[in-house]
Amino acid sequence: MSEEVQRVYFVVPPSVHLLDISGPIHVFYEAAEYGSNLELIFLTIDGNDSINSSAGIGLNKLEPFSNYDKLNENDIVFIPGLDTRLIFDEIFKDSLKPFFDWLQIQKDNQAKICSVCTGAYLTAFAGVLENVECTTHWKYTDDFKKRFPETTLHEDRLFVKDGNIYSSAGISSGIDLALFIIEELYGPFFATKIAKEIVIFLRRTEDDPQLSVFLQYRNHIENRIHKIQDHLAQHLDIKQKIEDLADLVFMSPRNLTRLFKKTTGITIGEYHDKLRIERAIQLLANGEKVDVVSDLCGLSSNQLRSLLKKHSGILPSNLS
Repeated sequence: MSEEVQRVYFVVPPSVHLLDISGPIHVFYEAAEYGSNLELIFLTIDGNDSINSSAGIGLNKLEPFSNYDKLNENDIVFIPGLDTRLIFDEIFKDSLKPFFDWLQIQKDNQAKICSVCTGAYLTAFAGVLENVECTTHWKYTDDFKKRFPETTLHEDRLFVKDGNIYSSAGISSGIDLALFIIEELYGPFFATKIAKEIVIFLRRTEDDPQLSVFLQYRNHIENRIHKIQDHLAQHLDIKQKIEDLADLVFMSPRNLTRLFKKTTGITIGEYHDKLRIERAIQLLANGEKVDVVSDLCGLSSNQLRSLLKKHSGILPSNLS
């Protein structure tokens, strides 16, 4: 892991929805426990160092947002949802002008601004979402579109990334967004470890941004299959025999084959090919030559070309 400290700022508004903020916090907490150099900082937006959540539980030891005036592209700001009675209160909104100004500055400084659920309203009120694509809770999409016509709102997405602006649809999708950012920062292998630790695996619909295959097919709690998936992902350059894989989890090849298909919905061979094709696409997009890529993916050049042809429908336009 990098020695550079990665700071994650959690804005804690009055009447915050607990899961909106506690879910992402726990993802980053676990990432720190696994060795990432993260610092979690909790900010108040109204000058009070303690607030009551929408559920009535108090949160304290909050720092003024104004203590941190010069964020940069290495910083992350999470803005959770809150009781909409406050969001639609004009007096409350007017009182947050200093915070909105601060948030706009941090956007311009290229900090990652991440909203969860109705937290998108706070980012929109700050002007952060002008000419930006985003999402929010399904219950408020019609109202959001009317209030912020200059923003492109996606109604069918768990989360959306547009430049340094991230947004999620609400509640548990904030966890998905946090895991996505962990993958961006530290790679799919590390994100998989965190997903396994919290026993919550990324959920997607077919209209969502393409999920890394390194995190797909992991929505289960069968540890033997997780071990096989980890081994395959971490040893793509080595040709694998079903007998050797079965030995890793003390099973017969036949039983492993059955259990893998039952657990993930695809065969070991299909899963292995998906891992290889994604890794190959990443390497080719970065300018690596076919022979180098084939070695790193445990294939001959001809096998790689055949695999790429088979999956041509998912190749980026510059590789098609």
